[in-house]
Amino acid sequence: MRIVSFNANGIRSAASKGFFDWFRAQDADILCVQETKAQEHQLIAADGNGLHADFLPAGYKAWFKDATTKKGYSGVAIYSRREPEEVRTSLGWAPFDDEGRYIEARFGNLSVVSFYIPSGSSGELRQGFKFEVMDWLKPHLDQWLASGRDYVLCGDWNIVRSRNDIRNWSSNQKNSGCLPPERAWLNAMIADACGDGLCEAPANGWRDALRVLRAEAPEYTWWSNRGAARANNVGWRIDYQFVTPGLAERVEACAVHGEPRFSDHAPLVVDYRE
Repeated sequence: MRIVSFNANGIRSAASKGFFDWFRAQDADILCVQETKAQEHQLIAADGNGLHADFLPAGYKAWFKDATTKKGYSGVAIYSRREPEEVRTSLGWAPFDDEGRYIEARFGNLSVVSFYIPSGSSGELRQGFKFEVMDWLKPHLDQWLASGRDYVLCGDWNIVRSRNDIRNWSSNQKNSGCLPPERAWLNAMIADACGDGLCEAPANGWRDALRVLRAEAPEYTWWSNRGAARANNVGWRIDYQFVTPGLAERVEACAVHGEPRFSDHAPLVVDYRE
């Protein structure tokens, strides 16, 4: 089972840069997209008969949760070869749900989630909202972990975990995405030794699919568009696939595809043994 997670920073923009041509070649089972920056109706073919072929590779179906707060903002999607038994798009809190930040597809005992956790980089107001989301979301994540279901939580979490997840560690300690309280929140849920050491890893927790295979190698999935960040590999790892413990044992391969460039984020591809 191959799952791809990708923050498109605009699905129409990514498509114009060849993302879906690349995706077709990946032979993936599921694609989780974040930051579609589109309403689903804007992607429909001219004849009104479903999504335009530019946005729907043959053999896949797609489900969307658009932002209702404003157009051209946020939005998540899941593409799958197999039709899920159920698709969920609400966790029950309007400030989060209405920004189009969660969609879950259920296949038997497996849930695949596409998450887009808010960024706080625009200022104190949004950073405050990010902290609210973190506090509110934690019980949901704990419940899922204890449910007995298999979960793959894909997405842009807008938080790095440790020094190995950001090129400029020291200079970003006061910047959103690398704040100690953010890292403590995230690492307190992940059962590995790849955090920042500020909190003790839980004995039973989520697993970071990439770190299951590569515990210490510096890895980045996002680069600022400013300066020559990408050319100099001045990046952050903020895109993850977090999985329940049983699935962690089935992680077979993991790759961050920094090239070709479809977005300021790179697709994250994880293979799981069936």
